[in-house]
Amino acid sequence: MITSLRNPRVKAARALHRRRVRERENKILLEGVHLVHDAIAAGVAFEALFYTPEQEAHIPHVLRPQAWMVSERVMQALSGTVTPQGIVAVVERPALAWPTHPTLLLIADGVRDPGNLGTLLRAAAGAGVEGVLLPKGTVDAWSPKVLRAGMGAHFRLPLRTALTWGEIEQVVQGMRLYVADAHGATRYFEVDWREPSVLVVGGETTGPSTAAQAFAHAVVSIPLARDVESLNAAMAGTVILFEARRQRLIHAH
Repeated sequence: MITSLRNPRVKAARALHRRRVRERENKILLEGVHLVHDAIAAGVAFEALFYTPEQEAHIPHVLRPQAWMVSERVMQALSGTVTPQGIVAVVERPALAWPTHPTLLLIADGVRDPGNLGTLLRAAAGAGVEGVLLPKGTVDAWSPKVLRAGMGAHFRLPLRTALTWGEIEQVVQGMRLYVADAHGATRYFEVDWREPSVLVVGGETTGPSTAAQAFAHAVVSIPLARDVESLNAAMAGTVILFEARRQRLIHAH
């Protein structure tokens, strides 16, 4: 059992809580049995897996050679959460192939809350989004908090991160770009989402950037009852993306 925070493997893993280290090493931290199994299914390369004694029965046989039992104190340091799940893995960052002719993309524009971005990615994966673009100023999609909230979406969705709007313009060429905003003139269900489309969901406090609005084919809103001002980024994105899925499923039949 590893009990020291000075253990080289533990130190290397803990360093991945920092974005610049993740980017330099091209590695990420996964926490919990669910994410570990998703990573195995996706064929991601594992470097190390740390677990507490109570979790030993949950360690997949295929990962035994890279698995290290650790004390509760070490797990607390590796996890960075108040109540660790008892399993943390170091894996290579997945790099899914970008679709050749995408028909539905998502841009998370300046979303800074890790929980919101993770939830948005999870919804995007479930709604059939084919790729996600993340402009500069958006929270790091590979942070442990975003990974936990994403519930495996990172292994199902191609992501392009830290992009300029010039780079985004090249990627979305020929597609209709819709910006979600509470004050948009077009209601989200009035859009024909069967066309090659891009949805832009802005940050929690600032909303969509001026750059995003400059590219917009239309600004779409969700009509709300009882004078509710707006939904948060993850909820709004989820509602609109599943409208796109609804239309596409009807069209397919």
